Amino acid sequence: MAYDEDLANRLRELLAQQDAITEKKMFGGLAFLLHGHMSVSASRNGGLLVRIDPADTDAALALAHVTLMNMGGRVMEGWINVAPEGLTTMRELGAWVERSVSYVTTLPPK
Repeated sequence: MAYDEDLANRLRELLAQQDAITEKKMFGGLAFLLHGHMSVSASRNGGLLVRIDPADTDAALALAHVTLMNMGGRVMEGWINVAPEGLTTMRELGAWVERSVSYVTTLPPK
């Protein structure tokens, strides 16, 4: 399954004001990188892959429509999936994008 082009366009709109955003096809989805660090991605499985502060993983997992990212049986704190049902409004999507950008901006540029 290819990534959701509508979701990708919504992400572009939300990230338009950010400096140093690049797009890259990764893992069958479309990732948005900030200063070379992946922030969010329109997932090939539907929904959104989000990079957050690893210390916030448990709190994020307590929210509806959120699961830990699983890639080939490997899971990592700080990487979560948000199902399409949790992204129906720009407000819902924007909250995840903001959360990810806030964390990724703390990382040193690549």
